[in-house]
Formats: sequence, structure tokens, C-alpha cells
Amino acid sequence: MDWFDAPDYWLSRFLFERALGGIYVVAFLVAINQFRPLLGERGLLPVPEFVAAVRFRRYPSLFFWRYSDRLLLTVSWLGLGLAASIVIGLPQAGPVWVPMLAWLILWALYLSIVNVGQTFYSFGWESILCEVGALAVFLGAADHPPSILLVFLMRWLLFRIEFGAGLIKWRGDQCWRNLTCLQYHHETQPMPNPLSWYFHHLPARLHKVEVLANHFAQLVVPFGLFAPQPVASIAGAIIVVTQSWLMLSGNFSWLNAITITLAIFAFSDSTLTHVLPFDRPDLSDPPVVFTALVIALAALVVWLSWWPVRNMLSRRQLMNFSFNRLHFVGAYGAFGHITKTRNEIVVEGTDDAALTDTTTWRAYEFKGKPGDPARRPRQYAPYHLRLDWLMWFAAMQPPNYHPWVFPLLARLLEGDPATLKLLRANSFPDAPPRFVRARWYRYRFTTRAERKETGAWWARTLIDEYLPPLRLDDTGDLVPASPRSRSGR
Repeated sequence: MDWFDAPDYWLSRFLFERALGGIYVVAFLVAINQFRPLLGERGLLPVPEFVAAVRFRRYPSLFFWRYSDRLLLTVSWLGLGLAASIVIGLPQAGPVWVPMLAWLILWALYLSIVNVGQTFYSFGWESILCEVGALAVFLGAADHPPSILLVFLMRWLLFRIEFGAGLIKWRGDQCWRNLTCLQYHHETQPMPNPLSWYFHHLPARLHKVEVLANHFAQLVVPFGLFAPQPVASIAGAIIVVTQSWLMLSGNFSWLNAITITLAIFAFSDSTLTHVLPFDRPDLSDPPVVFTALVIALAALVVWLSWWPVRNMLSRRQLMNFSFNRLHFVGAYGAFGHITKTRNEIVVEGTDDAALTDTTTWRAYEFKGKPGDPARRPRQYAPYHLRLDWLMWFAAMQPPNYHPWVFPLLARLLEGDPATLKLLRANSFPDAPPRFVRARWYRYRFTTRAERKETGAWWARTLIDEYLPPLRLDDTGDLVPASPRSRSGR
């Protein structure tokens, strides 16, 4: 073995491959369940219209060749099956070109989905998964040692995720610098989980300790990733603990899971075998061509790193930004600004023939986002509820800023089965409503006293009308309810 080989990271690679394969399984499962109603042929932002308006060279995707919902499902099921095979170790057992091909296909399939996913796939963890997936092509076969260059490329990505997030916070909201952000964040984050209410009610002093710990974990600890062992393992352990704390306090899709997955490469086998007593098999040298490809990859990453490094040094730091069409060697970060209050859109419908002051409206309940104040937030991460997350963003601006809102209401009026599957339940199981509307509420967690008295997790106050009552006209277009319909005459 030459100096490029890192046999003491064989177990690290073994665990990393299976964790990343599991994340791919979740990502493709999300596409299977949600892509068609959100982005399919009759989706809220249809892919056929998108690819007709943009160029392939800017958004490379196999769906420029042809898009159909059937092809999307084929791609997603193929990706899920291939990712599952990696979890059980099938491709890794073959010659080095077999796992390379498997990871390459996974990367190409998921990149094709992300690049046509528009706002529903605009989250930072999509780009992270694309970048990790590209690096994973060079993990090698099970009977070869991983390359030390690849170990440090994974750590470099982890550094950019953590340090970039720390910088964006320090430069962003004043509350990160005065240590008060977590007095709001647990309540106002996009999708709270079952423990978020309890985290919100921790003492203010403990919230300040949380923020200080976050600054330490993101602004100081990442430098330890490039130190010799055991310092790198200590840095990795701190990152794992910090990300696990975040997983306990909220639903952040697979952001925390993929960050923990990257942190696996901070641990050498000498450290991991204290917890997981694996016996390393006999390893042989990888092919010279493979080593040359890894060296070329490292050189490419070094060259492309100029852009994210410049971004991190800039006072106008960009958050979750890709500098190329392949989402490779990007800039990352999260929650540079914290919302201090929580607004929510509540969508309601009625099957009354006419609208009057006595009209009965029934709310549509979403799976993850707050709705009924008595309903406890649920745990979904690492699964990602894309519509629920976008509803959080929509509540911050008028509906015209979010072109998918109006098609969503139209699908509810049609009783579209695929769209209704994105919701917790169908509020109109017998027939679609005649009218829908959207109301704008201010939500907050109940106090301990309120929770004890009412059993509710949330308290809410009506702010305003987000959208007036709407209906479908004879041509199927969404139009305001007519004065006749409103008055009942």
C-alpha cells in the first residue's frame, strides 16, 4: 500500500456507505411519494413547463430528454433499489468499478431530480446530498483501503457545512451574537417536532448556553477535523453530539443525518473499534487508475474551493449557494436570520352552496406543519415534507410571491387524490368543497399553565385573510367567489 491509502479508515468507510445509502433511500422515497403532485405532469409547478423554459446546460437532467410521471417513478424506484443494495453491501463486494458505477448512477439520478425540482428542491441539504454523492463515487471497493485524500475531501465538505453555518449566524441576526436566538427558534422553526415545546420552555440561561455551544461547535471545532488523531475524533464526536441535539429539537429533513454521516470520516478505525468490534479483512492495493482518479478529484475540489472560501471570507456571505450546475463544492449554512414570531396559513373549505355569515368552514390539516392547536407536533425527519416546509415560507409573504399556492387551492377544489395524499387527511371525503379560502394566523407555543389547563400545544390569533374565498369556474380556472355566492342570493 502506498501513502495515498488509509487502511485505518476501512470501518469508517463501511459505516459511511451504509449511512449515505440509507439517506438516499429516504430521498428517493420522498420523490416517489411527493414529486408527482408537486412537480409532475399535473403538479403545482409542472416539470414539462419548466424544462421548456430553461436550458439543459444550466439545469442538467435526464428529464430534458423526456418527462413523464411514469419515468419519474422509474427513476425513483431504481434509485431506491440501488441505494438499498448499497446499504446491504452488494456493489461494494464487487470489483472497484462496480461500486463506482452504482454511486455514479445514484448521483446522476438524484441530480436529475434536484435540477428540475425548482422551489420544492431548493433546500441546502439537496446540494449537500449531490456533493456527497459525487464524492462517494470514489469510495472504492470493500477489499481496498479508502484513499486518505477522500477522507480529507469528506472532512473538507463537513468543514464547509459547519463553519459556513457558524459564520452565517455570527454575521446574520443580532440574536446570535447576544445569545438570545434560541428563545425564539424552537417555536418559530419551519416544522417543530414532539420535543420542540419542551425545548422552547427551557430556562433562558440554558438557551444562551445552547447558543454558545453552537458557536463553539461550528466556529472552532471544525478546524480540529484536519488535526491528527485523536483530535480529529474529538472534533467529530462534538459535531455528532451537536447534530444529535438538533435532531431532538426539530424536523430538519436529513440535514443533521447527512452531517453526522460525514462526521464518520473524522473517526479512525482505532477509535471506532472501541464501540464496534469489527475485524478488518485483508486489503489489497487499489488499481493505479483508481488512485489517479482520486488524485484528479482532489485537484478539482481544490480548484473549485476558491469560490466557497471566498464566500466564507466575504461580508456578504451567501447561504446554501451552488457555484456550478452540478451542485459540487458549494456554500452552505442555515438560519442566518431567526423569525421572532410564527405565522401560519390555515387553508379551509366549505361545501355550502352559498357563502353567508353562518357558513361552516373546515380546515385542511397538514402532516407536519402546525394547524389544530390541540395537535402535538410530530417527528418526520429525516423524511422531508416538502409542501409543509414551503407553507412555512409562504406565510412570510403575500401569495403572489409563491406561484404554487393557487394551483394547490385549485387541486383541493378538484379533490385531486395525489394532492390530498400530501395532507394529513381529506377534510371532504364525500365530495370536494365548493369554496376554499386561506387565513393568516399568529401561532405561539402555549405556556405551561395554558398547556395544563387546555391540553393544547399551540395558541393562535387570527391576523388577517391570506386569500379570500375562491372557487372553480366552468372552465376549471380558479376565480374569486362572486358577490352572489358570497351573499347567498
